[in-house]
Amino acid sequence: MTIPWWRDAVVYEIYVRSFADASGDGVGDLAGIRERLPYLRDLGVDAVWLTPFYPSPMADGGYDVADYRGVDPLFGSLADFEALVADAHELGLRVLVDIVPNHSSSQHPWFQAALRGERRERYIFRDRTNNWQSTFGGPAWTQVADGQWYLHLFAPGQPDFNWREPEVHEEFLDILRFWLDRGVDGFRIDVAMGLYKAEDLPDLPAVDEQAFGAARSPVWGQPEVHEVYRSWRKLLDGYPGERMAVGEVWTDDPEDLARYVRPDELHQSFNFAWLQAPWSATAFRKVIDDTLATVPFATWVLSNHDVVRHRTRYETADPGTGLSRAKAALLAMLALPGSAYLYQGEELGLPEVKNLPPEARQDPVFFQSEGKLPGRDGCRVPLPWEASGPSHGFSPGGTRPWLPQPEEFGALSVQAQTGDPASTLEFYRAALACRREVVEDVPHAIEWLDSHEDALVFRRGSLVCALNCGTDAVRLPPHESVLLASGPLAGDALPPDTAAWLQAPPA
Repeated sequence: MTIPWWRDAVVYEIYVRSFADASGDGVGDLAGIRERLPYLRDLGVDAVWLTPFYPSPMADGGYDVADYRGVDPLFGSLADFEALVADAHELGLRVLVDIVPNHSSSQHPWFQAALRGERRERYIFRDRTNNWQSTFGGPAWTQVADGQWYLHLFAPGQPDFNWREPEVHEEFLDILRFWLDRGVDGFRIDVAMGLYKAEDLPDLPAVDEQAFGAARSPVWGQPEVHEVYRSWRKLLDGYPGERMAVGEVWTDDPEDLARYVRPDELHQSFNFAWLQAPWSATAFRKVIDDTLATVPFATWVLSNHDVVRHRTRYETADPGTGLSRAKAALLAMLALPGSAYLYQGEELGLPEVKNLPPEARQDPVFFQSEGKLPGRDGCRVPLPWEASGPSHGFSPGGTRPWLPQPEEFGALSVQAQTGDPASTLEFYRAALACRREVVEDVPHAIEWLDSHEDALVFRRGSLVCALNCGTDAVRLPPHESVLLASGPLAGDALPPDTAAWLQAPPA
């Protein structure tokens, strides 16, 4: 059986605004990404996922799309995009783009027409509201001039589409064709469990029923959404080159997650249970068991543009703990069957930037919560490419980036880490190179091995992965050699917060 490219792929998420700036305006762009593609090839990833680069007023960093078939001048042009795809393919990299089907920008021509009283059925307008709340804080309804209200589960500048209107279906199929015809290899679907809402829009008896993880909420995960993805799958299957789609599906139910990746629906769905698990061998093992038992074509992810970076999530009173755990978690993740999604900057060991001044913040979560929530800017600070300079090489010349970088970013820059065998960057390069060598020759399943209660030890053919989540060293399982370790080993002992890949002894 031919194995599709995406089953075991390592995909690198690029938050376009913060990856690399070629134009010199302090904001990342497509030309900047194109210049840095060789870096990603050398890192060892298989594909890149680009966050939205479409025309947008940027009420939510580009996830408020005003034109789904264009490129915002802030990021370049359609020609820049086509050149980026061509260069990526030349380097052996696939390209995924974000698609945002739950909502548009309030500046989208359809919504502007709706404000004039034309074709309001494309969105969700009502004469009265219910008690639903915006995910970003505050009511999920905004009133327009003639007294009606429209639904926005995110910012007021992001009105929700009405997917019970057939024209919305046809529009998005045409949008997918537009980008597929330009060579994209697939799509990451934003809020993939959204789209439909319970038809009568009932009040919620409890706020937690609106939570992303609620599998039976009237707000999320309605059964009609699966027909959308069946139609998208037919379209994708009609194109050559194994085009694919991965859904952003937040649910607390692995069986519900599995419904999105049935054979005639999406190819993959993000496994956020892995990202949300605490630093615990027991918690990690439960997520692995639940995922591999229920979800075909598993995915694994530790960070993305919406959550606190995992180095910081794993931090304790010991400031070195977070990075040690982050490196160990990477080895465990890369050893599991399925694909891995990396978030830009994690290969540099970047921490969450917690001390951004209020006047620098741009995330609507910060503003809609009236400053009570810090928002997501802390994981979106532009990457440091060079050890010094006003932007650490993110922008040319003396331009400062759109979010300020902390001083410590210089020592974590690509320039500072390249060639240093003890650096996080070189560790990532080694791990991805080793994974590429072994993944084709090991079974797409794991076998649990006996281990200490604070350790996680599993085998895939000739590969054994051991992870120590405890506070004391544990003995490594029998092995022929050490392929790679996230930190120094003490003979046959695996120190706390450390993982190792081992060559298994002959069966």
